[in-house]
Amino acid sequence: MSKWTGSWLSGPSAALEPGADSGDGTAQRWKGERLGLPQSGPGSVASSGRRAFAILVDFLLSAAVAGLFTYPELPRNWSLLAWFAITILAVAFFGFTPGHLLFGLRVARVDGVALVGLPRAALRAALIFLVVPAVVWDADNRCLHDKAARTVVLNVR
Repeated sequence: MSKWTGSWLSGPSAALEPGADSGDGTAQRWKGERLGLPQSGPGSVASSGRRAFAILVDFLLSAAVAGLFTYPELPRNWSLLAWFAITILAVAFFGFTPGHLLFGLRVARVDGVALVGLPRAALRAALIFLVVPAVVWDADNRCLHDKAARTVVLNVR
């Protein structure tokens, strides 16, 4: 048990799957190397901080949109409906949410197909809603919802 908790407390670098290397038998040197992504700049894996700020913007925008329709009452759970609509449609067809756009991020499929598509975007949103998949990530900075949907969040600039 102490071995399990010790690796769990060691952070994302301990989450490497057995045999996870950069392709030449050496350890991974940067986030996204195993996916063939650059270390920095456009196309590199987005940081957790930028992703967190992007989703915060999406949450606030969703609350504002829902508030427009429920005014003078508070939006209550209508904010969730607005968030699901904004997130699923924007990611499925454009690859980014308003928050992603603001912070220079986009969602891409790991298989290189251009559009994320509705099924993958819906799966991502449903798992983000559960919270835990969105706060557990691997050495490539991919959260569980990204791994399940076979996507990765990249820097655009």
